[in-house]
Amino acid sequence: MNKRNTQTIFVLGLLLISLFCVTTTSAQEKTTNAEKLGFPKGKKVLLLHCDDAGMCEEANIAVQAYVLKGDITSAAVMMPCPDAEEMVEWAKTHPQADIGVHLTLTSEWKTYRWGPLTQAEKVPGLIDPQGKMWPEVRDVVTHASPNEVEIEIRAQIDKMIELGHRPSHIDTHMGTLYGSAEYVRVFMKIAEEYGIPANAIDLSDPEVVAYYKKAGYPITDDVIDILKEYRLPKLDNFSSVPSGKTYEEKRDNFFKLVQSLKPGLTEIIFHPSIVTDNMKTITNSWQQRGWEAEMFSDPVVKQFFADNNIELTNWTGIMKRFKQQK
Repeated sequence: MNKRNTQTIFVLGLLLISLFCVTTTSAQEKTTNAEKLGFPKGKKVLLLHCDDAGMCEEANIAVQAYVLKGDITSAAVMMPCPDAEEMVEWAKTHPQADIGVHLTLTSEWKTYRWGPLTQAEKVPGLIDPQGKMWPEVRDVVTHASPNEVEIEIRAQIDKMIELGHRPSHIDTHMGTLYGSAEYVRVFMKIAEEYGIPANAIDLSDPEVVAYYKKAGYPITDDVIDILKEYRLPKLDNFSSVPSGKTYEEKRDNFFKLVQSLKPGLTEIIFHPSIVTDNMKTITNSWQQRGWEAEMFSDPVVKQFFADNNIELTNWTGIMKRFKQQK
């Protein structure tokens, strides 16, 4: 074999190796849930979500202000709480708002509390010695059966529908519905039955699984399998706005969180509220909630999204894309 033929074979060999490597890498790359919905490959898509609407008047005012200004469109209502119906009535007259049910099985504050919508004798495991919902997730898991959980979360969804607003999504206050595999099964079953998406997290990524296990969630093989079989849209990741000692530090911590995310669809929750004397009696997190009531209207935050090619969405938009992909 002459020298030219040897060089040709060598070059062809390198090309074949390169092609094999590219093909193998492509095959191993995970298609994000954002891509499955038609978002561009490599795009970070954020769902900025207001939790705890309906909990009190202060929360409602903050959520409504966001929607009216067009800064945020997605929020969920705690239906057992005192100001829930007012928030639902508002949602009915503001169709641009993406309003769901913040399925509530805990009542965590010391002086401001609520019980379930369901009659006590039907869900005794959800009720603490004071006649309210348990303050901690572990208390719910210890005392409440999956059947009791199902009865109550159906009641919360049905109440919003009966008030005249169909929720755009359902999620879980304090992560309680991820407290056990049995609760997760109920949560996903109801989402599919109603055709209302849950904040279901894709657990096919080992890094995501490791993160939630470290955070204390009981992510078992059963939970992973349940979410694998779930047929509505899933999130690639889920997080919350970090705290900070000052507003500027809190905002910077949020920027660091977003920069650390992989491409895909990530829901980030926050708890906006105007600051009042009443709010200060409810929770010692009032300052963080007050800062969160101004963060996403901040021009610096808006510029950060533009500079980092961040796309924002909500559950209504997600379901529209999902139906188009089917």
